[in-house]
Amino acid sequence: MNDATQKLTLSDLLSLDDYAEQRTELRSQAIAHKKRRKVAIGPHMTLLFEDRVTLRYQIQEILRVEKVFEKAGKLEELAAYNPLIPDGSNWKATCLLEYSDVEQRKRELERLGGIEHQIWVQVDGFDKVVAAADEDLERTDESGKTSAVHFLRFELSAEMRMALKQGAAVSAGCGHANYSYTSEVAEDTRQALMADLDYV
Repeated sequence: MNDATQKLTLSDLLSLDDYAEQRTELRSQAIAHKKRRKVAIGPHMTLLFEDRVTLRYQIQEILRVEKVFEKAGKLEELAAYNPLIPDGSNWKATCLLEYSDVEQRKRELERLGGIEHQIWVQVDGFDKVVAAADEDLERTDESGKTSAVHFLRFELSAEMRMALKQGAAVSAGCGHANYSYTSEVAEDTRQALMADLDYV
């Protein structure tokens, strides 16, 4: 297991006072880090590939907003977010469906039921890897309306990981009937995502 796949512990979290003092700098670092880990698929979908840095920042922000001082509250947040850290054989991403107009957002989410099961990544030379989606909770309701946020896991074979190490390109896309797009993953993003993987 590499450093990038280590789960977060209490010792990784700053006290609220220390975080307040360092927040401006940590926020700018987190934004820069996230920028390299984002992939836009079409005009309204973004995949943010999570790791220890993105999730540590997310947890610190939650603790700050909710003014959580107690160990129990911190452990609760760690338990909620640690499963989103990649395990060495996968990429884990938060999928955001974003529409600036509220009415359009409502309409589109109703048209995009099950979209979370149509999102994929593909290492050049291999079959597409369709995401395992929302393993904690189903996010398309009985009416067929989907959520604006989904949590995805892309499991990569040892052969795919080795091909990536040797420079294979990556693409990502969505094959939903009402939202079908493909994006090439930029090289700096591909390099950032390489850190999430173990190579054997």
